[in-house]
Amino acid sequence: MEKLREVYKNEVVPEMMKKFEYKSVMEVPKLEKIVINIGLGDLKDNPKALDNAMNDLQIITGQKPVETKAKKSIAAFKLREGAKIGCKVTLRAGKMYDFAYKLFNVALPRVRDFRGVSANSFDGRGNYSMGIKEQLIFPEIEYDKIDKIRGMDIIFVTTAETDEEARELLRLLGMPFKA
Repeated sequence: MEKLREVYKNEVVPEMMKKFEYKSVMEVPKLEKIVINIGLGDLKDNPKALDNAMNDLQIITGQKPVETKAKKSIAAFKLREGAKIGCKVTLRAGKMYDFAYKLFNVALPRVRDFRGVSANSFDGRGNYSMGIKEQLIFPEIEYDKIDKIRGMDIIFVTTAETDEEARELLRLLGMPFKA
């Protein structure tokens, strides 16, 4: 699965240097980390949901998730400060490239009526975020063993200065953008 790292070194760097006219290899943007987050709105009704979500996330990423807690109280959502509201994983280095490869080449093509991901989900600083509606698109998750279908947010953090550079970086790594 080190394939994506090799693609970055051998194909992405030369192509980006040519297109954006970088003077040094160090100027070429890199994928810094991938953050996967599952927010659980039904945690009050089903306290076991956090354990199940953390288990699913660990199976998908191969890394132990961290619980996320509410930063402030919101009465309308019946939410107290410090209450558990979800879990997240931050992937770097080898696991990051393995996850990205699996997402681009295995999981996303399994989405029904998949025509590509939106090219407009950049934040203005070179980071890309996307949502997935169900964890079943990952081959490690067995349909019979899940308690509920959950979505997740996936954020690609890059060292790119602009959205255009980040879009090109992700495209060259294999992100299936809509035509």
